[in-house]
Amino acid sequence: MPKQRITKEMVVEAAFTLARDGGMQEVTVKAIAEKIGCSVQPIYSYCNNMEGLKRDVTRRAKEFIREYIALRTDPDDPFRSTGRAYIQLTKEEPHLFRIFILHQRTGISSLEDLYQSEANAQIPAFLAKKLGVSMAQAKRLHLDMMIYTIGIGTIFSVTEPGIPYDEIFAQQERFYQIFLKQMKEDFNEPTNTSML
Repeated sequence: MPKQRITKEMVVEAAFTLARDGGMQEVTVKAIAEKIGCSVQPIYSYCNNMEGLKRDVTRRAKEFIREYIALRTDPDDPFRSTGRAYIQLTKEEPHLFRIFILHQRTGISSLEDLYQSEANAQIPAFLAKKLGVSMAQAKRLHLDMMIYTIGIGTIFSVTEPGIPYDEIFAQQERFYQIFLKQMKEDFNEPTNTSML
């Protein structure tokens, strides 16, 4: 039987599967070799730097999450459906959610930087049109909900046996209404209205 050629893609995919099933701590050379069904030697040729492999796994996790969210986003209500999709992700893929949330982000020195790096640029335009508010108001509401969803999603991902989806979705909706009301009040005051 011919010897299997081990590729970098095979190594990254095996490492991603291990991380998805048990968290990044499960990504070891030995575990990758077992997953692929080979000796550790070919794995070492791609894992001179385990940090580099973990960055590749994080990139793969981000790709997976983008696809996951896109499949669950309702084009008629992308704001709410995206928030709900992230909550579903926390329960269905808790290890990938933690990898995504906890990975090191460079070049971020403000909430504006974070927003520009992480937010879906189409959401503020949708919100501005749907709510009849300015882009600055829409971005602020989006940022508030993004931060809130990450927080509640993190709690949701580490609870056993788990908080029911309906309770989490109701909480999300409640805070959306609170943030929306506060945003409208703030922007009616004669103060600086720049969001970011």
